Amino acid sequence: MSRPLVDIRIDALSTRGGRPPGLDSVSVHVRYGEFFTFLGPPHSGKTDVLKAVAGFMPVTGGRILVDGQDIGALPPGRRSTGYVFQEGALWPHLTVRQHVAFGLEQQDVSSADVARRVEMVAGRLGLAGVLDRRPPTLDLAERRRLALARALAVEPRVLLLDEPLAHLDPLARKTLRIELAKLHRDLAVTTIHVTRDAADALALSDRLAVLHRGRAQQIGDPAEVYQHPVSREVAEALGPANFLPVRVVEVRDLGVVVETDGGHQIPVVGIGPYGKGSRGLLVLRPELLALTEASMARGPGLPGAVTLRVFEGARHLYEIDIGAGQLVRVELSSSLGDRIFRVGDRVRIETSSETVVIVPES
Repeated sequence: MSRPLVDIRIDALSTRGGRPPGLDSVSVHVRYGEFFTFLGPPHSGKTDVLKAVAGFMPVTGGRILVDGQDIGALPPGRRSTGYVFQEGALWPHLTVRQHVAFGLEQQDVSSADVARRVEMVAGRLGLAGVLDRRPPTLDLAERRRLALARALAVEPRVLLLDEPLAHLDPLARKTLRIELAKLHRDLAVTTIHVTRDAADALALSDRLAVLHRGRAQQIGDPAEVYQHPVSREVAEALGPANFLPVRVVEVRDLGVVVETDGGHQIPVVGIGPYGKGSRGLLVLRPELLALTEASMARGPGLPGAVTLRVFEGARHLYEIDIGAGQLVRVELSSSLGDRIFRVGDRVRIETSSETVVIVPES
């Protein structure tokens, strides 16, 4: 890719053209060459962002600036964006070669250059062996690669990705996710990606914004947002979590001590300004928890009994009853030699400052 990098400023953007509620005064700065993700549940406004940037949806408020230029008056064809639709938007009568060449031919690129760039992009995306086939004969992963190849062939200044990994089987999804990360590393084209899948967002993004009901709830580095969500909606968007109602019973220099409805006390460090008596939710990520036998446990934790165990090959999923009608899910690796707990075992869920966080109670 030879075009210069751009930055995009989405300034108080509002839309009412998509499914309700649309976007409500969303402001985000997508930096030069950044892979930026909008993450959220269905109908949170994610696709409205892409359509507004591409010029496919009218904006009812705010501005979109590309390198400082307001592009609101530009038609879609002059915005130099590559749009990868969720379902590909492929033409069944055109071959893979014709798809990748289509945008180049609209730009009056010479036949020799079209052929060279088609071969290069198709090879990069693993399509060299299917150039003369048509979309109906391709599997879903190949169709997704083709949609990416068509968008990238024209060397867009901005790449817009609408859930490009949706509905793929787990292995194909993981493979294409890695390849997409490598593509962005090598091409560094400024990219806006929308998804409802937390794993895609965390793996691919330089930064992300969590959308909920048309509003940006939190913006930041994936690890920071994952570890320090500001609300239950943000925590849920970033993957499975246990939410335990708690009350602050002690304020310390480095954090607080909270108490669950079952009377268990847990120290939490590095959180916001909570006072004694404040209510909130303790966020416990299943994959960041550990289990020990109750008789051998030391330090803070949640005692309980195993009520369910599910084996998934690489991991065991447990459900632990900690009393007061509360069940906590725990994920443990199934490495050779690791302890396997049985239904009925008395255990303690071990927590640490890295595994818990308190957010305002919804």
